[in-house]
Amino acid sequence: MFSLDYQSRLPIYEQLYKSVTRMAALGAMEKGAALPSVRALAEELGVNPNTVQKAYRMLERDGIVCTVPGKGTFLADGSAALARQRRLAAQGLRAAVLAAQECGMTPDEIVSQVQKILSERDGSE
Repeated sequence: MFSLDYQSRLPIYEQLYKSVTRMAALGAMEKGAALPSVRALAEELGVNPNTVQKAYRMLERDGIVCTVPGKGTFLADGSAALARQRRLAAQGLRAAVLAAQECGMTPDEIVSQVQKILSERDGSE
């Protein structure tokens, strides 16, 4: 269910956080779906339970999951995950536009490039 890159410089807990957030935002996990217990997931991934616990705490802090004592951790309404993904995408787009302007691209050139990317993605080129 969760895939980790043990060679990545990104800490395991952040990879796990991003993985759950992405699946929630894309609808790959349904609202209210139970996540594996900390101990079970740690064993499955071969990581320290504290690593999984840290990711779960971050997810709960950001409203992506909710923990019910004695019951487990469940996916909350996916809107928090989707809002976070959109916010990150907007930040990345802003940074790219500013970098393009710093390189001398005009607004028309930037818009043209964005349209080209969207066309390629949609397969309508």
